[in-house]
Amino acid sequence: MNALPTAGTPTLALAGGPLVQAWGTHTSPSSLADLLTGGLSGLRIRPVDDATWHGVSEAAYAGLAAEARTECGTAWPQPLVSHYARYFRDGNRTAYEGLVGARQQRLTRAVVMAVLSGRDAGTRDGGMAAGREAGTGPGRDRGRAASDTRACAAGASSHDWLDEAIDGAYLLCEQSSWSWAAHDDVFSRNGDVVPDKSRPYLDLGAGEVAAQLAWTDFVLGDSLDVRAPGLRRRIRQETAERVITPFLERLDWHWLGLDGDVHNWNPWIHTNLIAAALFLVDSPQLKAVTVARCIEGLDRFLASIPADGAIDEGFAYWWNGAGRALEGLALLEEATRGELGVDLPVVRQLVSFPHRMHLGGSWFLNVADGPARAARGLPWDMLHRWAVRLEDSDTARHAASFVSGQPEATAGLGRVLHSLLHGTEADRTEKHGTEKGGADESGGRAPLVPFTYLPSVQIMVAREAAGTAQGLLLAAKGGHNGEHHNHRDVGSVVVAVDGVPLLVDAGQPTYTAKTFGPDRYDIRAMQSAWHSVPAPFGLEQGTGKDFAADVLQAPTPDDPTLRLALGAAYGLRAEQWIRTSSLDREARQVVVTDHWDLPDAPEGTASDVGITYLAAGTVSVGRDGSATILPIGIPCANVPSSDIPSAGNGRGAVLRWEPADAVVLVDEWPLDDPLLSEVWGARLTRLRFRLPQQLLPEIPVPKIKGARGAFTLTVEATP
Repeated sequence: MNALPTAGTPTLALAGGPLVQAWGTHTSPSSLADLLTGGLSGLRIRPVDDATWHGVSEAAYAGLAAEARTECGTAWPQPLVSHYARYFRDGNRTAYEGLVGARQQRLTRAVVMAVLSGRDAGTRDGGMAAGREAGTGPGRDRGRAASDTRACAAGASSHDWLDEAIDGAYLLCEQSSWSWAAHDDVFSRNGDVVPDKSRPYLDLGAGEVAAQLAWTDFVLGDSLDVRAPGLRRRIRQETAERVITPFLERLDWHWLGLDGDVHNWNPWIHTNLIAAALFLVDSPQLKAVTVARCIEGLDRFLASIPADGAIDEGFAYWWNGAGRALEGLALLEEATRGELGVDLPVVRQLVSFPHRMHLGGSWFLNVADGPARAARGLPWDMLHRWAVRLEDSDTARHAASFVSGQPEATAGLGRVLHSLLHGTEADRTEKHGTEKGGADESGGRAPLVPFTYLPSVQIMVAREAAGTAQGLLLAAKGGHNGEHHNHRDVGSVVVAVDGVPLLVDAGQPTYTAKTFGPDRYDIRAMQSAWHSVPAPFGLEQGTGKDFAADVLQAPTPDDPTLRLALGAAYGLRAEQWIRTSSLDREARQVVVTDHWDLPDAPEGTASDVGITYLAAGTVSVGRDGSATILPIGIPCANVPSSDIPSAGNGRGAVLRWEPADAVVLVDEWPLDDPLLSEVWGARLTRLRFRLPQQLLPEIPVPKIKGARGAFTLTVEATP
């Protein structure tokens, strides 16, 4: 990579990844300085006075407007030092991050209202002048009395919403720290629980604030100068001190991935910094240097992606990893008027990942720290644009089936602005974009592909019939326990009926200080004991890349069978535990068979062999070696496809096992964590199959040496 030429800025001299290979010298600061000259005219997002915004219907932002009118005139969310300190005192993250997020979401809504409420008001300067004459200019009392609330409810003018946006932007400038307390190193450095403004920490939170202010500045532009002279200068000053300078002057940020560990922070922060550099850095040379460094970072992320495009953090983190990278690449392409175009194999594979993990409705295969349901506010329109541009019909159909037309402020300002313009006439005619092609997206129905296997992460997803969620779906995972956001889930399975998972992975609980600390695996959701995996002698799986599965038989579309050697995940020899997970489409069965040939039980462990399955819904165990799981109790909200029965009204699953006389222990897990209960309801249920040595075949008694045996679980859909 080309060295950065500014004095005092550390340089990088690393081998180029796919971006450098595709773009060559265009990635150098000197070339970028030329490419970025006048480049903002090529952006899909336009300033407030552009006719592009006339294509946005009132229905497209009705939800944002309703919330904005409700909160207008009320006190802004105020994160305090006591909220910040809670992370260091008791591990609570949400007290601070929730208030910070609420503040930024309110600013997002205010900016949207300022843009869309003024599009028919004539020239922006005229609107501002009218505001001053009416006594609503910078000198009026901004105490937000009750009369302000009534004005908002009655339909505030563009200058009222502009004032609202100005207040929110200034509050962010005044905020002592842009980073989240959970990431700040202030406590580890000197024991403080108060942010150190002289040494800003560049994390996800700081990047998000910088990008939000950047999009605010770009889209409102001169309106801010007219209404609040000096604010744009303050925004630039704060962004330079808190984000741009630390980014260029330090190479010890862990998220850069210079140690080879590249994760989702890399594209998330780099893409936000691209926006900050393009809109808030006025020096052409400094802008080019910053963008060049961001390209180098994104290149490292893309180089780390395996050939199959798999994301080991799973579907949920795809959006704030790979998805952020795609947004950054699109922004670079627009800012250089197509000179930095991207149509690379790695990009095509990344674009197809989400639909390959689709179970049905709003359900997706969740591994690591991810929920099983798609979050609200995801920028499906971004994925759709990429799919159309790459002529990927499956991805286009899948993304189109989820585009709601109602963006939510939780997505962030940049994503909301793009979502509002998605599908408008300007968007379709490519006035400000570079999309080409016309992928088939007829009907906007998810493709529900019949088979996926990603060898890099050893994940198989196979459904009973293509194009429909009806019937059985099996997802089986190998992998290792050193993955990003890892749960001890090597060898786990997920089984869905009619698109609703019934044998499940619990997913992500609310983050606390423990989540990413040395006690991470004290958290139940992360333990192998609460995943659908074996427990030889009651052993918990180990942590790290060495605790892994070996693939003995890779699945194929015609034979969706994944056979894994799992012994190493427990510190045993790999071949001492073999699990075979298969979908038999003809018999309409999922079959999971475990074979083991174990040594003597380690001292201090149980002598029994155990196998665990985690179930959602309502579980009843029979007396004949069978159990029934019904989706009763699983929340049925957020199921967008009419093709999928709502949870609670659909079919269930019948489990049968051999040997039928295995001991079955049933443990209920009452869910008091809102992130888990919103997905699964009031409880999850663990079935623990215990196979005492006397039940195991082919073992002489009483001189037992080790344990050898087999256990088969068969799953069918209820009639």
